[in-house]
Amino acid sequence: MEKNILAIKTITDLHDLFGLPKPKHPLISVVRHSDLVMDFNYKDQRISLEMYLISLKGSQEAVLKYGRNKYDFQEGSLVFMAPNQVFSFSETEFSQSKNEWTILVHQDFIHSSGLSQAIQHYQFFNYEANEALHLSDGEKTSITEIVQKIEKEYHQNIDKHTDDIMSINLESLLKYCQRFYDRQFITRRNLNKGVLVEFEQYLNAYFQNELTTKGIPSVGQCGAALNLSPYYLSDVLKAETGKSTKEHIDLYLVNKAKGLLLQSKDSISGIAYALGFEYPNHFSKLFKAKTGLSPSEYRSYN
Repeated sequence: MEKNILAIKTITDLHDLFGLPKPKHPLISVVRHSDLVMDFNYKDQRISLEMYLISLKGSQEAVLKYGRNKYDFQEGSLVFMAPNQVFSFSETEFSQSKNEWTILVHQDFIHSSGLSQAIQHYQFFNYEANEALHLSDGEKTSITEIVQKIEKEYHQNIDKHTDDIMSINLESLLKYCQRFYDRQFITRRNLNKGVLVEFEQYLNAYFQNELTTKGIPSVGQCGAALNLSPYYLSDVLKAETGKSTKEHIDLYLVNKAKGLLLQSKDSISGIAYALGFEYPNHFSKLFKAKTGLSPSEYRSYN
């Protein structure tokens, strides 16, 4: 029988769960995995954290259960989780290496430090676990140096400068992670091209077979069809083409519409419905935004 999800609301609660001393800061923590004391009454327990998580897998390979799937991680994998995502470890899968660490940042720290707007731009917090960042040795060194600064500040007595210094270093860490993800997209271009081909094949098949019954595909549907998170799929497509998943879908719709406008005598409303739009004015608005012409103008000019 599947266990209920254990919701961890505070840094203190998480420290208690893993046998750690009382946190030195109520809203942020740096945990070395070698300090963890695992209580395997929680084996395979599904856990949800009300905080952001950044975790480095440093030495041996590990397996993380994330959602309902298992993923293998190699040395140097960096995993990110947004609040309220669900994960679990099992007894044979957990490693307590001194080279591994996890940073936990409560949502309240993000809001109070002014990072709430900036963190929305780091979409990797919404990637699936199998879309981890794989660091080179040089990148791992750069990340480790920043984490050591955060860790040093964490162990200082809290004063009026603590949160500002923590916030600056945390944002620096996130910027480096974004840089390294951008590098990963470039170095994995062959894999990314495969994703692009699969995506185009999926759109072709969907528009041919499912559009009339299911409507316009969402970004989430496209990601699920390719076994990728919607955020990761969009970032891969942007790296390859400069366009997000939504932009690709919109352009596909516009190109299909151009053909229908020129090759049929169907009304504008009929074409809109045939393309999966619930409201014809939404179709006309999209078409004009992408072409500079209304559907009727495009038809008359061609």
